[in-house]
Amino acid sequence: MYVATLLTNPARPLLDATAIESLRDAWGGGVAEWLNPGIAAEFPMEVVPANQWQVWQDLQAQGIDLAIQPAKGRQKHMLLADMDSTMIEQECIDELADEAGVGAYVAGITARAMNGELEFEDALRERVALLKGLDESVIAKVLEKRITFTPGGRELIATMKARGAYAVLVSGGFTAFTAHVAEALGFDENRANTLLVEGGKLTGTVAEPILGRDAKIAALDEISTRLGLQASDVIAVGDGANDLGMLGRAGAGVALHAKPAVAAQCDLRINHGDLTALLYLQGYRIDDFISEL
Repeated sequence: MYVATLLTNPARPLLDATAIESLRDAWGGGVAEWLNPGIAAEFPMEVVPANQWQVWQDLQAQGIDLAIQPAKGRQKHMLLADMDSTMIEQECIDELADEAGVGAYVAGITARAMNGELEFEDALRERVALLKGLDESVIAKVLEKRITFTPGGRELIATMKARGAYAVLVSGGFTAFTAHVAEALGFDENRANTLLVEGGKLTGTVAEPILGRDAKIAALDEISTRLGLQASDVIAVGDGANDLGMLGRAGAGVALHAKPAVAAQCDLRINHGDLTALLYLQGYRIDDFISEL
């Protein structure tokens, strides 16, 4: 059996029963149920429809996300999340670069790297080199003034942890940021790269080896094994090319507001919903949500 989930931006409820039931009837699905009225609904099906992606495309134009996945085992026991443009709404290195006066140039490299046009590790070294001489105190300034959390993050983590799940933040960014974000949102642990500092100034280098695509896969394998879990027990979320490995390895890999080249390689694509979409995909209802433990 499979489950079709339809959802939209919680700030703009667009779903109506007629549209859901029409699709359900067209696909020969079972009883449709609201997970959150106007925002998320689901219905079971016996097979994946041949026109899934055409319908997905049509719904995208209406501001609605559609995901189809196996019904069995969709509630996961571990969350593995990217940070930049996933759990937070910014790219930390772009914000640091802006403070260093090279923001536009670095942002261009970041966009190309996240879209898979550049090798992640080389692109990171190039961007970090442009931060050389920046005062270390700028990190705290960026955290306070520039970084905002993606809506739904606290609910996602708290709700999953209340059901016994383990939450991991794994980023190609920097530990100076992941430590703050992990603590603020309730992650159990975090992994990222380390910016090197001498005399209170950034050296323009990052500790090796760089945490990139392969390291994210390794984190999934190592931590799930440590917890006695399988990759199928993990839901992973990210937006960039360096996330594709872990998204493909996880039982559920969600491309959240991802770069087009990245989303095209993922079956679970969320372009309109926020991070609570990961709860709806697992079958949680709005009454199950909690914002903190």
